[in-house]
Amino acid sequence: MSDLYRSALSARLAKLPLDLPPTSEDEDDLDPEMDAEDGDALGVLPGSGLGPPAAPARAKRTPRAPNPDFAPISGADFFADALQVAVPARKLDCRVYYTPPKSADGTVLVCHHGAGYGALSFAALAREVVGVSRGACGVLAVDARRHGTKLTEEGEEDADLSIGVLVDDFVGALEAVFPDPGAAPTLLLVGHSMGGAVVVRACPRLLEGKYRVSGVAVLDVVEGSAIEALPHMHSLLNARPDGFDSPEDAIEWHFKTKTIRNSHSARVSVPSIIVPAPAGSAHAYTWRTPLRSTAPYWTSWFTGLSDAFLAARTARLLLLAGTDRLDRPLMIAQMQGKFQMVVAAGVGHMLHEDDPTHVAEILLDFWRRNDRVRLPFKGIKGVGEA
Repeated sequence: MSDLYRSALSARLAKLPLDLPPTSEDEDDLDPEMDAEDGDALGVLPGSGLGPPAAPARAKRTPRAPNPDFAPISGADFFADALQVAVPARKLDCRVYYTPPKSADGTVLVCHHGAGYGALSFAALAREVVGVSRGACGVLAVDARRHGTKLTEEGEEDADLSIGVLVDDFVGALEAVFPDPGAAPTLLLVGHSMGGAVVVRACPRLLEGKYRVSGVAVLDVVEGSAIEALPHMHSLLNARPDGFDSPEDAIEWHFKTKTIRNSHSARVSVPSIIVPAPAGSAHAYTWRTPLRSTAPYWTSWFTGLSDAFLAARTARLLLLAGTDRLDRPLMIAQMQGKFQMVVAAGVGHMLHEDDPTHVAEILLDFWRRNDRVRLPFKGIKGVGEA
């Protein structure tokens, strides 16, 4: 860990809980009209890839009325179809959101979300990708095990979220949606955070299965930074709210803490990551996937991620929300031109929700250079190809 990173990490931990919703003890001391953007932002640990940042636990209080400015928005406006896809080999029933490309020989961005999130975190991005590409690119997003609407055939989910299980689930879902590799569209794999670890390991499996994979894009996760951040995650999670009074309350929390900086996207994605709380709970809603329950699997997600990314036999893109995030293997490989790296400005860890238009442009530029442009000269490779 660099001295700069240590200093930044220490500063972030020391500043808890600035720029987060006040506890009931502090509410009377604050101007109710104060802008939620004032003060220093906590954000997430650099490159940690472990989901939303911490927030202070809320003391018991009278539930607030839902704020209509943060009312949920249906995902139906962002995808053409919402499907339940049976994966018999995995004993799973997967929720898949899909907008196909206009032509049979088009490309589909296949998206895997991060820990604690769901497939609808790609909703705003999906609409931008389809619109900007004029239908040449479609988007398919899959809910992971224990995330979103995804159950075992017996109705109870297997709790195992180790990397091997997640990769098997992801590949199985794609094989169910596109059973004939020869007739399947070209795939461009996109993974955010934990999802990046899944797609880079799924890439060789799909290529072995004769699927056409034009590229793999990893969004805001680096092995070195993620591993270094793990010891601090429990301290952060201790301060995270246990639940919310309503879906609107959950959406508002995500927006005002800058977990998701785009309220429109949050209104689509956040309702799917909470569930009604058990009877007798202090809150009406709680997390669908409590991040603390995923702790036994964090190391498996990120260990070996850099090597797996660099070994992918396709074009590679690393899209980050900050510059101080590359570990040594990636830094060397980036200097050697082995992958394309882009740093997005003005976004947080949920960069694809914060600025879906810009992220769509970056992904489509990557797609155009590595999929649609067919170089006629022998030995010429696309950007990022080994």
